[in-house]
Amino acid sequence: MEKKLMLGNEAVARGLYEAGCDFVSSYPGTPSTEITEAVARYDEVYAEWAPNEKVAMEAAFGACLAGKRSFCGMKHVGLNVAADPLFTIGYTGVNAGMIIGVADDAGMHSSQNEQDSRHYARAAKVPMLEPSDSAEALAFTKLAYELSEQFDTPVLLKMCTRIAHSQSVVETSPRVEVTKEYQKNPQKYIMMPGNAKKRHPVVEQRTRALVEYAETAAINRVEEGRDHSRGIITSSTAYQYVKEVCGDKYPVLKLGMIWPLPEKKILDFAASVEEVVVVEELDAFIETHCDHLGVKVTGKAIFPCEDEFSQNLVAACLHEDKPVESVALADAIPARPPVMCAGCPHRGLFYTLAKNKITALGDIGCYTLGAVPPLAALDTTICMGASVSGLHGFTKALKGAADGKAVAVIGDSTFMHSGITGLVNVAYNDSHATVIIVDNSITGMTGHQQNPTTGMNLKGDPAAKIDLETLCRAVGIRRVRVVDPYDLKETETAILEEMAAPEASVIISRRPCALLKYVRHGKPLRVKNDKCRSCRMCMKIACPAISMVGGKAQIDATLCTGCKVCQQLCKFDAMVQEEA
Repeated sequence: MEKKLMLGNEAVARGLYEAGCDFVSSYPGTPSTEITEAVARYDEVYAEWAPNEKVAMEAAFGACLAGKRSFCGMKHVGLNVAADPLFTIGYTGVNAGMIIGVADDAGMHSSQNEQDSRHYARAAKVPMLEPSDSAEALAFTKLAYELSEQFDTPVLLKMCTRIAHSQSVVETSPRVEVTKEYQKNPQKYIMMPGNAKKRHPVVEQRTRALVEYAETAAINRVEEGRDHSRGIITSSTAYQYVKEVCGDKYPVLKLGMIWPLPEKKILDFAASVEEVVVVEELDAFIETHCDHLGVKVTGKAIFPCEDEFSQNLVAACLHEDKPVESVALADAIPARPPVMCAGCPHRGLFYTLAKNKITALGDIGCYTLGAVPPLAALDTTICMGASVSGLHGFTKALKGAADGKAVAVIGDSTFMHSGITGLVNVAYNDSHATVIIVDNSITGMTGHQQNPTTGMNLKGDPAAKIDLETLCRAVGIRRVRVVDPYDLKETETAILEEMAAPEASVIISRRPCALLKYVRHGKPLRVKNDKCRSCRMCMKIACPAISMVGGKAQIDATLCTGCKVCQQLCKFDAMVQEEA
């Protein structure tokens, strides 16, 4: 055994390796991405990026059916996409163990909502484990496989941003190999109504058995305290904050299995203290269970149901001394909102949309930053693929009034994830819609993961490459054209012509992400001060390499990629691409 410092996500990957996981399929999504990236480094484990989370879960189920331990990973909103197979796999059960990793994002650091995935465990009637540090992330992953096979169920492993992306010490062990024989069993795995009806009682009995397990499971433990005037029930990061604030002052019931929850253990704990406080991020999940048991608790009456907790917030809500006193800096710190990178190929496209006052239904990706002023080019962002489907509804509902005035904007990876079916709908139902696929040749927002359009797989090996132009024509779109978003005139002409066309069309705005290592950039531009008229036209594209100093435009050569978009906006030839 060896002790190592690991991120929570790396610890899950190590747990998968040690437990003999053989198959991993995931879709990248912060804060879950690093689990799959880390496990791909173990040659004994097959790992892949799937087009979306539903496909990943179905593939992982197929692998466990074949007798190999499997895993699929996703962020919380990805579990929405995979909910269809989740609920039915909960009925069928498994052959070899199957873990579904889901990472919540309290605080919405990189997400469009703040949903609480614990509700999925209860609704789908499958167990969920919730580690509170990297050591538990590794241990709970291995335990999840044992529970999966013991109780014939997929197991949800819930991470969150702070556990996924914080480091603590883990103790590693050797890998074990686990293989089970596949046996045909139509009654168990074919979920037509007659069979499914027979499986439901099995699921309910399994839940009762899991409740019994939860009563004595070591991962649900009581930590004694000196002062029994208050007892605290908690889990995950909230547990860490409670311990930092209170230490061993109060008894703590630390829950590692967050569903199903124990009953007698909670009742006994409540009986041992004068007051019970539930400390949990987001929804009143544990609190509602306690209420159901008739245990009077204090929870969301004093704790918020939105945003992340912190040590100081927990201290304030519990009226305890703050463990950390914050210190304000003397200097005023300017706001630093997120912006698209210098040289981002999406910038020219969004400038063109904003300039022409085009309604643009947006999607999920780094290009969502096109909604930020001064570009402010997007009107909506809902979920993966919603731009294409939404544009169809938007144009149909307005009965021609939006023709030539609205587009959808969707990334290459997002299009593969959920945009194709929306485009099929556009073609099939004869929508006058112009869909713009912003193809930056990578999955940019989550850290440059490969996808089916890049020609490489998770490990960087050559793979089948989807031809977007051919695919769009194959689903029935006759008008498909490719533009370079660095060329503003070409981009504007294409958009205006395609919106004016009397049928559906696709524009592929293609230029690789400026941060890709293989992308060759031109020399940085500089500003000729004698020609700059301080018109600020170059500022309209919100490039972080451009600023105004002393009333004149200035370009930071360390940031400029030489894309020349700003040069096309300058009417006075002040932007030049040459050595300073």
